[in-house]
Amino acid sequence: MSVDLALVDPSDSPSLYPRERSAAGVHVAADAIELSLYHDLAAAEPVWRSLQQDGLCTAFQTFEWLSAWQRHIGARAGATPCVVVARGADGAPLFIVPLAICTSGFARELVWLGSELCDYNAPIFARDAFDRLHSADFAGVWKKIVRLLRNEPCAHHDLVRLDKMPPSLGGHPNPMLALSTSLNPSGSYVTPLFGSWDEFYKAKRSSSTRRRDRSKRSHLMEAGEVKFVTADDAATALDTFAVLVEQKSKTFARHGIANLFARPGYLEFYRDIAGNPVTRDFVHLSVLKVGDQIAATNLGLMFDRRYYHVLASYTDGPLAHWGPGAAHLNDLLAYAIERKCEAFDFTIGDERYKRDWCDDVQPLYDHVAVASWRGALIAGPRLAKHRVKRTIKQTPALWTAVVKFRALIARFRAPKSAAAGEGQSQ
Repeated sequence: MSVDLALVDPSDSPSLYPRERSAAGVHVAADAIELSLYHDLAAAEPVWRSLQQDGLCTAFQTFEWLSAWQRHIGARAGATPCVVVARGADGAPLFIVPLAICTSGFARELVWLGSELCDYNAPIFARDAFDRLHSADFAGVWKKIVRLLRNEPCAHHDLVRLDKMPPSLGGHPNPMLALSTSLNPSGSYVTPLFGSWDEFYKAKRSSSTRRRDRSKRSHLMEAGEVKFVTADDAATALDTFAVLVEQKSKTFARHGIANLFARPGYLEFYRDIAGNPVTRDFVHLSVLKVGDQIAATNLGLMFDRRYYHVLASYTDGPLAHWGPGAAHLNDLLAYAIERKCEAFDFTIGDERYKRDWCDDVQPLYDHVAVASWRGALIAGPRLAKHRVKRTIKQTPALWTAVVKFRALIARFRAPKSAAAGEGQSQ
């Protein structure tokens, strides 16, 4: 389905972007932009794929990722895709905003499509969009997007909730931050890649750390040959993913974390991403083998010369003592450098090991706006919970206490769970 709406509210406010505009760039005022709304992802696929090929977005806004999410998770949960395509007067797409309407209790929320499985959320911009569109114009366009959606019965919503928005895209300020925002509870971590692996490794890690890494790897080698192996076909990729699920599920249980793969559609989503021939050049699955044992596994994404570290796991057996996860990460960084990636993206989450490789944290931003009285009823509690969560996560002592308490509860529950399982098997 497609609904077109011409914008009629140009804005003369100063630009958000201090950098020089390209001499070849022709400014597109808001009143010259047209919006198209698609509820059918297949109908939006041609323009989406065309824009992502040469445009600016993260791996999580690709058609491959979000169409798989809608197929396995969104459709099951009753999510309604609302993909907005903005075009200039020449008909060329300027940007795509992948949104969805999801039901939360008695309210309908406007969120990013696939938001919970996207470490970053943002529009997909044409390369020249930042030279052609002022920030004030974008703010006006966003108002028209919201109005367009609210005029559609299936897209009517009570609350706008847009989370995990990065501050920039392709080196340009993210226009979505022209909206009112607050800091997300978690930050993200990215390290630029340079030189050879040896040069990068020496620059990032101290001599004592490198010596400790060599010692641990030597201990791994005592158990068998240590090899970094990439899955090069669908069958091997699915086998690798099965090991990742097994290892990761044990880690979740050990730390008292809800199992990601137990959520409706999540396992099917990742299996599709891992084994689909269409995603062969997009998804990277690998293992660290020690002899015949798989000591560590990883599912990453490679897009626009960036490696995204998405899911990683390691064995809980005797080899765990010698840091197979860290050894595998070293091999992944070397792999990304060999393939001319310009950055290694550890994505969202404030795990301590990320700080070993990254000089600083990249903040992420959330936007919440009330659209009805129903939205007002849930907005307050959500924002309060959000602030408490951020305070805990960004206070090391508090977060450490939460992690330890959660793991302690998991240990107390484990014997009961095992006993229950034995009783059922009998």
